[in-house]
Amino acid sequence: MAAALSEALDEAPLSRFHSRAIVTAGLGFFTDAYDLFIIGTASGLIAKEWHLSTSATSFSYSVGLINSITLISAFLGAFIFGRIADKFGRKKIYGLEAALMVFGALASAFAPNVLLLVIFRFILGIGVGGDYPVSAVLMSEFSNRRSRGRLVALVFSMQALGTISGYIAGLSLLSTGMNEDYVWRIILALGAVPAAVVLYLRRKMPESPRYRARVQGQADLAVADIAAYSEGVIRASADGEQRSRLSLRQFLTNRRYLLWLIGTAGTWFVFDYAYYGNGVSAPLIYASVLHTTKGTEPIALALIVFAIAAVPGYYLAAHFMDRIGHRLLQMIGFFFMGLAFLLIGVIPNVTTTVAPFLVLFGFSYFFAEFGPNTTTFVLPAEIFPTSARTTGHGIAAGVAKVGAFIGVFLLPVIKTDFGVAGAMRLFAAFSLVGLLLTFLLPEPAGKSLDEASGESDVVLAAERITRAAPEPTG
Repeated sequence: MAAALSEALDEAPLSRFHSRAIVTAGLGFFTDAYDLFIIGTASGLIAKEWHLSTSATSFSYSVGLINSITLISAFLGAFIFGRIADKFGRKKIYGLEAALMVFGALASAFAPNVLLLVIFRFILGIGVGGDYPVSAVLMSEFSNRRSRGRLVALVFSMQALGTISGYIAGLSLLSTGMNEDYVWRIILALGAVPAAVVLYLRRKMPESPRYRARVQGQADLAVADIAAYSEGVIRASADGEQRSRLSLRQFLTNRRYLLWLIGTAGTWFVFDYAYYGNGVSAPLIYASVLHTTKGTEPIALALIVFAIAAVPGYYLAAHFMDRIGHRLLQMIGFFFMGLAFLLIGVIPNVTTTVAPFLVLFGFSYFFAEFGPNTTTFVLPAEIFPTSARTTGHGIAAGVAKVGAFIGVFLLPVIKTDFGVAGAMRLFAAFSLVGLLLTFLLPEPAGKSLDEASGESDVVLAAERITRAAPEPTG
């Protein structure tokens, strides 16, 4: 039965099977981060070559549009891939999003003008967005109960390595003295390399056993797949079939899930507004604080701050979140991240004095990772039912990328009109909103996926409604 398989997965010891799943899913997030954040470095070089404007009035040719277009298409990708994965299975589309990333990265590198660059980055973003719900949910559904938060967080932590790799690639190529017109094309093209590896690895992964057993009613195949992929570590009885599927209407009209959807999408939206606004435009922010126009100095400083402050936050979050609680960790992160932004925004001359700014900005980075950047990814992969899990995660991730798009597109304008301090005060307000919205969410740490989502009760209720409905006539 599906319940027996779920129990076997929930209680399975950590093994090489889990490590394989982390690497396969995590490489996608390495690629996502590289592609999303490297554009902040590339766009400065593109602006010089094509004489672009950072003004909002020059919308079609603005640096803000180039930086943010991938995020708005990620909104579409998360919605589309999230729903398709619940309708037809995770395995059938797992790899298609990676193929879009390969094409988008290579095509962007050879773009002859701004219009085609924007189009190719848009295609790339659809693949990036599609990777969020499918990777998160697959890792969640492969995980055991005790370590689920840590395993899903380790997948997401590959974002840190992808971001660092982008900074290193930009610095290395700029340091060679190569023509800058070639540098930005090479660093964009490099995003296709890990995406191609992802495409290869993901075709070897099995379908989610929980999805196959509970939604497709193929418990025997689910057991065989997972036993083979885990090399016999995970086994379960499959003495029957159990189908349970929530329609999109049932999912969206269920009061509990709708409330959780508002909580996950809302917290992720306000976080991504601040995080991507800062992250993608980091070279611009650091250049303002350093009072420099040199291309390498802001990138080097961004790399140093991210490596020292942000990277430990990812891995400490993964290590402690199952002990602290996923919901509580998100609240802690929002509070201290918002506090750091507020201090930058209200203390006089902080944004013009390098040392105090770096301390507070680094503090905000640490609690972004040791908090909502990790938990907003993990929570939607846990609290929705199997038949709507990628749909729920996709909606939350898609709404988040709208916030990211707005943050990245507007930050150059806000910085020009209100300064870095003004932007940070706005980020502090968004952090407070995120903290308050987190109260809408349950605490799934230490619970099985069935317990965290309340799936059994909701499915039974939906089945009772279906059976009670009158037969159609005519």
